[in-house]
Amino acid sequence: MKSTTLLALSVLLVFLNSAQCSKILIVFPMTVPSHYILGNALARGLAEAGHDVTMVSPFEEKKPPKNGKYRDVVLTGFAEARNGNDLTRRTIEHPNVQALLKSNEQFDVVIVQQFINDAHKVFAYHYKAPLIIMSTLGPNAWVNNLVGNPSPPSYVPDVFLSYGTHMNFRQRLVNWLYTVASELNRHLLFYPAQNKIIRDNFPDAPDLSVLNYNVSLVLLNSHESISHAVPHVPNMIDIGGYHVNPPKELPKDLREFMDNATEGVIYFSLGSNIQPSQMSESMRKAILGPLGKLKQKVLWKWDEDTLPGKPDNVKISKWFPQQDILAHPNIKLFITHGGLLSTTETVYHGVPTLAFPLLGDQKMNAARAEMNGYCITLDFAAVTEEKVADALNKLLNDPKYRENVKRRSRLMHDRPVKPMDLAVYWTEFVIRHKGAPHLKVAGVDLPLYKYLLLDVISFVILVMISFILILLFLVRKICCSRKNAADKLKQN
Repeated sequence: MKSTTLLALSVLLVFLNSAQCSKILIVFPMTVPSHYILGNALARGLAEAGHDVTMVSPFEEKKPPKNGKYRDVVLTGFAEARNGNDLTRRTIEHPNVQALLKSNEQFDVVIVQQFINDAHKVFAYHYKAPLIIMSTLGPNAWVNNLVGNPSPPSYVPDVFLSYGTHMNFRQRLVNWLYTVASELNRHLLFYPAQNKIIRDNFPDAPDLSVLNYNVSLVLLNSHESISHAVPHVPNMIDIGGYHVNPPKELPKDLREFMDNATEGVIYFSLGSNIQPSQMSESMRKAILGPLGKLKQKVLWKWDEDTLPGKPDNVKISKWFPQQDILAHPNIKLFITHGGLLSTTETVYHGVPTLAFPLLGDQKMNAARAEMNGYCITLDFAAVTEEKVADALNKLLNDPKYRENVKRRSRLMHDRPVKPMDLAVYWTEFVIRHKGAPHLKVAGVDLPLYKYLLLDVISFVILVMISFILILLFLVRKICCSRKNAADKLKQN
């Protein structure tokens, strides 16, 4: 047994040591910390696998990975950048990026975040490298058409609509209208603006009608345990949960706080983009009142030094190690804004949630969690003490919520390969196979009329109409002939 184990380890070490060190460029320009967390996790994972990674983002890694090589190209001055077109242009024209582009440096693959920054696909053209897209939202309308992935609006809801897969007529109508409007906006307004950015900076580069469909691989921050089951073409890979790290020991004060919470702990965080101190006094009281009456302790991520009306069972801090808190055995509930990272982490650790969705995809994430039976969603603008108290009572005392999230957690953990290992493998696969063109489906190259079989349908309709017209003509001819014959008989 020992010799077999040693042999397997030896083979593994030989394989790892023989793995080629590749140069990888990762572009994650969004100023949102949650997006950076995902990009940074991917960059660290690839560096720790032995690769030479360059990360373009508005943030800087304070503790670079020990293995491989890791370098930041920091987009300084991006703190307030939000507009997609402006952010895209400023990224390309940033002095630090320009210095990189004008150097003689080459890369084996380029990984670009897909989030209202399509012109950044030109980096892959510039470096003549395969292009990998990272979708922080999972499969959606922004990425499906890039690789010819089918997404029928009959059962695939838009990422910003809080619908399930089994939609009624009104929901399917709204979803279809939303899909059509989004496509028109993308092709008539957004893509032309992004193409101008490309022309201004890379005059010889093709536009998005070419660059958009040069995608070798799509890495998706999704998994069936948290997302709807939807179609995936071969070059779409689910790696949802790859950013979740093994739990570390909590700081002493937090560890004692949670260890001594015999009735359990509730963790409350609205993420990194929302300042909880900005909520109205009535909202704050509507939440604090019910929390203060609980026997559980509460950790609230609060952005100021004091919390007006703070009950004795509530501990505040401007930062908490969220993943480590959710991993603690005494955690009973997570009050969240419904961000995808928080949703992934709560499922990973098996913790029920009370959601106050506010922005972007949060309503969809919270709706999915509620459909899956481990979450209650409340409208933040219409919150009352009664609603909060009722939701807390159900989530803390009805075992079905914890049972449902534990079931989802088992699904997330029951995978043949760890998601980070999957991300590393497929990135290396694309490099080894020069873009892996064999994974692309033919649909990505078809014009819309061929993809939808409009020419075939038109031909069939034309044939049917022709057949009907000929049939009517023949019937009329026969009827006329019989009438003429009858008239002759009457005359005789």
